[in-house]
Amino acid sequence: MTDSNPPTDPRVAVVTGAGSGIGRAVAKLMLADGYMVALAGRREAQLLETAGDHPNALVVQCDVTAPDDVARLFAEVRRRWGRVDVLFNNAGIFGPAGDVGEISVDDWNATMQVNVTGSMLCAAEAVRTMKAQEPQGGRIINNGSISAHSPRPRSVAYTVTKHAMTGLTKSIELDGREFGITCGQIDIGNTRTEIMDTIGVGSGALQADGSRKVEPMFPVDDAARAVLMMANMPASASVGSLVVTAAGMPFVGRG
Repeated sequence: MTDSNPPTDPRVAVVTGAGSGIGRAVAKLMLADGYMVALAGRREAQLLETAGDHPNALVVQCDVTAPDDVARLFAEVRRRWGRVDVLFNNAGIFGPAGDVGEISVDDWNATMQVNVTGSMLCAAEAVRTMKAQEPQGGRIINNGSISAHSPRPRSVAYTVTKHAMTGLTKSIELDGREFGITCGQIDIGNTRTEIMDTIGVGSGALQADGSRKVEPMFPVDDAARAVLMMANMPASASVGSLVVTAAGMPFVGRG
């Protein structure tokens, strides 16, 4: 799925949430594809595990909800490599399980802070960097979710954040046009990561009718290849929206 004629110049990527799951798989694949990759996340030990001994990996411990941390992340990337070509805005949490009348305001706010504000802060630093660098421009890829299209039961906080991610994506794409900045969103359904255990996909995920059903999953490395395909598109093209799901998962006609 990668570009058949990838660029030969060094390419610089920032991957948030790179210590596990989709972020880890994407960071590893981008390193293998020749990118210089900044691996960002809260847990340094897991970031170091992702990086291994790769010479093109830069580990930066970072809380995406903290503006100073995010500013430091991008400053370190610019100091190391001078530019940012790709941001994979991936850090996120599933948040509380419950309907809107059951969850607490604190849990709601915490989910918004990571999934929406954290994504905005990282995108803002990326956009400022991409506007200022020569050559100007770059690409932002936001990790949405199938929930940006169709929610699971009892996932109101998470679902709202992923709908908000779509608005963030479209606004960045629109405002970035004159600066050569593109922004797209990948919505992944049922790739095999730790969050799938949280919602019980493998053992029986809650369905709209109240039943539980074991749903199919697909390897996280396949999801990472889809992200790399988006990253490696030529500057003349942008993938605005991409949906990738496990074959046979209850998405179309869900419920």
